Amino acid sequence: MYDDTKVEAFSAFHDLLVSPEVRMNAQEQYEELIRLADNFHARGIIDREERRSLIEVATVAYSRAVEGAGRGA
Repeated sequence: MYDDTKVEAFSAFHDLLVSPEVRMNAQEQYEELIRLADNFHARGIIDREERRSLIEVATVAYSRAVEGAGRGA
């Protein structure tokens, strides 16, 4: 079951994923997403499997950003 803290954590992750901060490059966004996932896990908001899932999402987004940049997108 989701509690408010977990919903807020996933919302913060999603917000950063879809709208990185101004002047934040793909590497910085990826590192911040990983930091968030680690922080949520350390605080007991998410479990190990949820942390792994967030890291997978961040990695796919980073891969796509780097791949797109390589094609001049």
